[in-house]
Amino acid sequence: QVQLVESGGGLVQPGGSLRLSCTTSENMFSFGTMGWYRQAPGKQRELVAEARRYGSRVYADSVRGRFTLSRDNPKNTMFLQMIRLKPEDTGVYYCGARTGDTGTWDYWGQGTQVTVSS
Repeated sequence: QVQLVESGGGLVQPGGSLRLSCTTSENMFSFGTMGWYRQAPGKQRELVAEARRYGSRVYADSVRGRFTLSRDNPKNTMFLQMIRLKPEDTGVYYCGARTGDTGTWDYWGQGTQVTVSS
């Protein structure tokens, strides 16, 4: 059974930084796409960033230039480096994976809470 485990969330002040990690139980090259979504209270889950198997990245407009998705393939770990955090970045961040380049996400982690507040 595929498992995705997130870590690294927490409470940070506006303007601060956090780095989220997602470790998979499978070789990451078995997934066509991996990515990060977030869900704020009372809102739908939204895409933050995704990465295709061989490199291309997509970022939400709201985070482009502040968030960076990277992968450590030998460690089967994906990261989301977040800088200049804003209160509107608050939410539960989920790691996801799918076998294809597009379409339904097949696997999800349990989520990690990020709270940006003074």
